[in-house]
Amino acid sequence: QVQLVESGGGSVEAGGSLTLSCTASGYTDSVHCMGWFRQPPGKEREGVAVIYAGRDTTDYNDSVSGRFTISLDYAKNILYLQMNNLKPEDTAMYYCARDWGCSAYGQGIPWPGDVNYWGQGTQVTVSS
Repeated sequence: QVQLVESGGGSVEAGGSLTLSCTASGYTDSVHCMGWFRQPPGKEREGVAVIYAGRDTTDYNDSVSGRFTISLDYAKNILYLQMNNLKPEDTAMYYCARDWGCSAYGQGIPWPGDVNYWGQGTQVTVSS
């Protein structure tokens, strides 16, 4: 079965950086799409950044565009999220996601309810 294991979360001051990693295993099909979502305390889960494998197409939540970068190492099956210039409002549990009925040539951030596979999450806390 598909397993997604996140790492790299932690506590940083505003303006700092973190890199999240998600190691994927347990599947035999080629990946079409993966992404990062987050759920701040008391709020709903939202999409942060996604990548579509066909052309490495990426899409970002407007709130992180220009600060976060998503990438996928296809050889190692590891998804990354480089987060720079972190803000207190970035504080959340961050989740790795794989497949939402997508095409490898798709685009856009899906509704979380459409995601097929989730990791267990890694906490990111940004202090002011």
